[in-house]
Amino acid sequence: MSAPFEERSGVVPCGTPWGRWYQTLEEVFIEVRVPPGTRAKDVRCSLQSRHIALSVRGQEVLQGKLFDSTITDEGTWTLEDRKLIRIVLMKTNRDAGNCWTSLLENEYAADPWVQDQMQRKLTLERFQRENPGFDFSGAEISGNYSKGGPDFSSLAK
Repeated sequence: MSAPFEERSGVVPCGTPWGRWYQTLEEVFIEVRVPPGTRAKDVRCSLQSRHIALSVRGQEVLQGKLFDSTITDEGTWTLEDRKLIRIVLMKTNRDAGNCWTSLLENEYAADPWVQDQMQRKLTLERFQRENPGFDFSGAEISGNYSKGGPDFSSLAK
């Protein structure tokens, strides 16, 4: 079995003071570096449809209104190797045109080059889903790919 498209094509991370975040068509991933030896009981994480709050050992790390809505019941967080918190949020809008430009409404925005690369990746991911027999993981895309790229669904097959 081959790896999912997003794993083969790599991620386009947006660096932050506490770690990084990145996205696929369906999910937003947040990776937060924490002091080595952190235990789960040291972590307080609240995931709501449009809001996130994370504190470690009583210190606020991340809090605010998310860029777009998520499915609350499907959000998860894990502590890995007692030094990294990984949060996975499921996007409500899973269209290729829904490329988050920042993690929170007014914070942790991707710079223009990273935003461009994120949009390209989501467009390629959309093409892969529409054409499951082809491998787009090594493809380059140019031209009109903003808002998810061109719509070929109306073309006769």
